[in-house]
Amino acid sequence: MKRNRANLVGIDLFAGAGGLSLGAQMAGIDVVLAVEIDKHAATTYAFNHPETELIVDNIKNVHRVDICRKDQVTVLFGGPPCRGFSTSNQRTRDRENPFNWLFKEFIRIVRLCKPDWVVFENVRGILETEGGLFCESVISDIREAGYRCSHGVLCASDFGVPQVRSRFFLIASRHGITADMPKPTTMHLPVTVREAIFDLPSLANGADEDYRIYPGEAQSGYAKSMRSDSVGCNGHLVTNNAPHIIERYKHIPKGGNWEDIPEELMRNYADRTRCHTGIYYRLREDTPSVVIGNYRKNMLIHPTQDRGLSVREAARLQSFPDWYEFKGTIGFQQQQVGNAVPPLLAKSVFECILDCS
Repeated sequence: MKRNRANLVGIDLFAGAGGLSLGAQMAGIDVVLAVEIDKHAATTYAFNHPETELIVDNIKNVHRVDICRKDQVTVLFGGPPCRGFSTSNQRTRDRENPFNWLFKEFIRIVRLCKPDWVVFENVRGILETEGGLFCESVISDIREAGYRCSHGVLCASDFGVPQVRSRFFLIASRHGITADMPKPTTMHLPVTVREAIFDLPSLANGADEDYRIYPGEAQSGYAKSMRSDSVGCNGHLVTNNAPHIIERYKHIPKGGNWEDIPEELMRNYADRTRCHTGIYYRLREDTPSVVIGNYRKNMLIHPTQDRGLSVREAARLQSFPDWYEFKGTIGFQQQQVGNAVPPLLAKSVFECILDCS
């Protein structure tokens, strides 16, 4: 018999700014507890999830998980730090990086509280790092804890997110249930950058007026869903790039990158040919975005304006609704947005559990 959605409660480990929690709540799960060590991300989480008990501490210090279980289905979820598994990180992408082993703390909490369901999330790179050692360990550890697992790689743009971002997900049941991975919800064309952000205000390099009124009507169904019934929103903050950086931007066409910048403007690079293809990339407006990630460091450029993306534009490309506010200085906000799991992608994963519960 299907359970009432009100009876599903969630626990978010490595919660960050709350992308997974928001996706769970959108699916109908009551997230009652979250753990996050970073105080800046925790401030954002607490502001947007005031009903959730938040533990701001190292997960290694968490030894009790007290939640009511009567007539409730519990879902424990989280995405341990993934920087060491990212394909863009070749320096510490190995077993020597202690952060790569934090998934063991996730498993410890699974064994401690024995939730009905487990959702583990990470970057696609976990499948290849050390020949798949970490991914295989996660799967075997969860199975040894008494769970039946299904797993796969999902692309955010298949689930209504205007961004091509692939993530590894594992769904596990303590009751022998096999939950199929979600099927794409984007039946036709994916949401484009134009549909996602072109209704937002035009901004200058270094814009620092946080709240702004929308300049006109929403130009797409996606933009309308992000706005809800608001007349404006926060997050219109843009990195203040130096004049020589802005001059580089002017030479880059949509879909272009650092290779389009004249060599004489790149002389501060010891070897410009070693630049990553994602550096100085100008977004195309007619396709979903490339991976947001650390978009300030990568100098991700607006499709039609010679500047970096605002916090709100990046949040839109991650599928955070406009009411969701990020806290801290612009650098911390940018990091929080870039590190987050797209909520619409997370929602589809949690709905698989709801269909089985």
